[in-house]
Amino acid sequence: MRIAPEGRPFIIGAAVIGIIFVLLGWSATALLWAVVAVWVVAFFRDPEPRGTRDDGILLAPADGKVVSVIETDEPAFFGDRAVRISIFMNVFDCHVNRYPCDGTVAYRHYNAGTFGHAGTEKASLSNEQSSVGLETARGKVLVRQIAGLIARRIVTDHAVGAEVKQAQRLGMIRFGSRVDLFVPRGTEVRVKVGDRTKVADTVVAAWR
Repeated sequence: MRIAPEGRPFIIGAAVIGIIFVLLGWSATALLWAVVAVWVVAFFRDPEPRGTRDDGILLAPADGKVVSVIETDEPAFFGDRAVRISIFMNVFDCHVNRYPCDGTVAYRHYNAGTFGHAGTEKASLSNEQSSVGLETARGKVLVRQIAGLIARRIVTDHAVGAEVKQAQRLGMIRFGSRVDLFVPRGTEVRVKVGDRTKVADTVVAAWR
């Protein structure tokens, strides 16, 4: 199983703690900790994307559950209203995020923010977040990584000017969070609230 490089310190740390428990003879504690260690490995998994590639569709930027599909103001990059698809990732979802389409990174912004529950509407404005705006042949697309209650580290890979490909790694968020995808009004949304998405596999929208 491929592991995101950000997870290596956590995996090594979990293994060291488990070894210490064994050396101390705390077998019951070591057994319980083994479950935690396995979860840490699974959390930082980075599976190879296998979804369809097509410039007419937009793929899910994250694993998780669709918690909101609304039209809203997006002044920072769109300078207009846009459709926002919000995907909440729990601690069992893959937390590597990927680009929904090909494009050029035209906008980057990081906001330190707070660490409230990522599934709430308030999190869109107040939580720690990192936004990446793409200029594409079809129009603008914005992906916003939002930290949650536990997350304290957002990783975003590319700088302004980078050419990126659909399903290419965008970054990751550690330990529970949310990803918002903003698309132009008129884009055909193919998911609804309550749907589960698989990163770089589920088709969440299509250009018209």
